[in-house]
Parts: sequence; structure tokens; C-alpha cells
Amino acid sequence: MRILSATARLAGIAGWPVSHSRSPRIHGYWLDRHGIDGAYVPLPIAPAAFAVAIRGLMAAGFSGANVTVPHKPAAFALCDRVDDAARRAGAVNTLVFRDGRIEGSNTDLFGFLEGLRDAGVDPAAGPALVLGAGGAARATAAALLGLGVAVTVANRSPERATALARDLPGLRTIPWARCSEALADSALAVNATTLGMGGHGDPGLDFSRAAPGLVVADLVYVPLETPLLAAARRAGLRRVDGLGMLLHQARPGFAAWFGTDPTVDAGLRDFILADLPRA
Repeated sequence: MRILSATARLAGIAGWPVSHSRSPRIHGYWLDRHGIDGAYVPLPIAPAAFAVAIRGLMAAGFSGANVTVPHKPAAFALCDRVDDAARRAGAVNTLVFRDGRIEGSNTDLFGFLEGLRDAGVDPAAGPALVLGAGGAARATAAALLGLGVAVTVANRSPERATALARDLPGLRTIPWARCSEALADSALAVNATTLGMGGHGDPGLDFSRAAPGLVVADLVYVPLETPLLAAARRAGLRRVDGLGMLLHQARPGFAAWFGTDPTVDAGLRDFILADLPRA
């Protein structure tokens, strides 16, 4: 049993609810592996109490916190400083408390790119099609645009795709009905919607039109093989599941709070997989 000292470093994840989060398991794995005197805890914080609670954590000596739904926009507004990734994503998921100031970042951009690289995929290899226009799609598109990739977004509600394109210069939009057609000119297709979560729903892409080297990525990780990835497998295409992004996005926060740059390895992946429902 790990015993904390009076000088233990503390961090956690703020959400409402937060019981579904795998972040305590991820960070707990790294704390144990590196023998760090520290703890990472779930922080169920109601929206009305968010600002007071976060400032209270800083006053109590926490090193920082992750932020999940519905607090990411509020976290952005609360920060004294945000980095370029947070500005491009329009949201903050990682807070670092330093010298009485709150610094914010969005590590989803880093996590998405590193998840692809970890799977042997070069995210800058060519044009990308992103499905969705919510927070995950924004982070995905921003990360790829930052590498100079030509990015096209399609969303079932075209108004949201248009709004996203206004926020991210250089982003192209197409109607949802043209998604399969766009696969012929894409090196990467990313599902950043909730379609496929829990095994329900499917973007319904027709991979018979896909370029031979197309890589299909899905940000959903429950189930690990979504209906989209199953269809890509049957079409003989390379696939990247959503677990890599989840694991890699945790690395920058851990390094800032606990002073050690952790690695994502097979042991961590298996440890998290053991906790996922077999949906």
C-alpha cells in the first residue's frame, strides 16, 4: 500500500459527473510505476461551484487538475494564461497551478497526434477527413491544421461545421452525404462523433471508394473496435482505435504535476483495457 507523505503532490480530474473517468486509473498506474509520492483523485464539481472549487484546490496546494465535461469552456475562461493548443481548441482540459496563477492547455491535440504516431501512422502524410464538429472534432482538426494538413470536416448538422470552419481558418467543409466520396482523396479519416459509442450507430462510410492507403481512426474507445473500424477492417484498411489518444493526452499533465514524463506502453494499455466494458 502506498502511503502519502505530508509533502505529497496532488492532482485530480474535475467533472460533473466524473465517476466514468479512466484518468485516475491511468495516473495511478504511472504513480505506482515511478514510485512517486503523490495522488490523483476524482473531483466531482457541480458547474455552479467550478470556479470557487478550482481556486480552492490551488489554495490547498494541488499541483493542478484535468477538466472534463461540462467544465472545459469554464476552465478556459478561468485561466490566467492559456497555450496555443488551448486557443486553437477553444477549450482547456489540463490546468497547472504555478505561483498563484492558473495555466491552461488542451492536451487532446497532443494525444491525438501521438496516438497516431504510436500506431505507426504519420499524421502529416496527406489530406484528412474529420467527421463531427464538436469539441473532439475541433481538437482533431486543429491538431492536423497545425501540421499543415489539408482538413475537410463533415457534420450531420451543417451549421455546426460552418461555425467550426469560421473558427479554424483553412478548414474546408462538405455535406455529410459526400463523406464516402471524399475518401478517394484522403489519407486519413477520423470519426470524432459519438457514433459507434457503446456499439450504437455508425457513420456509414462506403470504403469501396477509399484510397488504398487510407488510415481510419476512431476516437471512440468503448468498444475498442467500433462499427466503423470493423467496416474498415473488412475493407483491408489500416485502423487506429481511440485508446491511444486517451492514454497519450494524459502525459503532459502528469509530467507537469509530478515531475516525470511517463510512457504509454503495453502494460498501461492492458491495465486500462481490463477496466473497459466489453461493449
